[in-house]
Amino acid sequence: MTHLEAAGGSLSPVTLFLQADIVVKAVMVGLILASVWTWAIIIGHAIRIRRIGRGNVTFERDFWKAGDVDGFYEARGKEKLPSAAVLGAGIAEWRRSTAGTKVDREGTRSRLAVAMNAAVIAEVDALAERLNILATIGSVAPFVGLFGTVWGIMRSFGDIAGQNNTSLAVVAPGIAEALFATALGLFAAIPAVIAYNRMSFGINRMEARLQRFADGFHGTLSRELERE
Repeated sequence: MTHLEAAGGSLSPVTLFLQADIVVKAVMVGLILASVWTWAIIIGHAIRIRRIGRGNVTFERDFWKAGDVDGFYEARGKEKLPSAAVLGAGIAEWRRSTAGTKVDREGTRSRLAVAMNAAVIAEVDALAERLNILATIGSVAPFVGLFGTVWGIMRSFGDIAGQNNTSLAVVAPGIAEALFATALGLFAAIPAVIAYNRMSFGINRMEARLQRFADGFHGTLSRELERE
């Protein structure tokens, strides 16, 4: 199919891709792959966060109902949940700090806070490990699409010069390809930006919940220190 046929016929995405030169095709393929990667991260993260969130709620509810902290930890402390990691950090520091004959109460409180806060940060970092990919796609994809647009327009000008013809039949295909590259850039970037903001909000909420759990457990251990 020639450019003239493309201008007068279908301008479907497939046609625009096939008519594009190698540079614009490479841009389009890259943006399509970025879009697929974005949606894979979005779906995978949504499933993971939902599962972890429900697990944390159940874990914390059962923990506060349990009468024996050590028994609960031995039974469920190895679960692959952020709340379990925070609990494990607190229990481990408690055992180290109270192993001697003389217990430094203030020092123990300080170390417990540091250990559990570090566990909260580590768990949040693990949950947010792919957010940088979404941020990168959201910020870079429009400019990659713009590059394809500029290249397509330059090609259109080259066709005009080569054929000495400024009719729409000569100009339209290259401009359509260029605009399609821009559309693909936005198609990849918009979901990435929206997902990044939503995921950041969800992770911040989970961090706040973990911090509340850590503070509550810290209070429990602090009261236990008063009985030592």
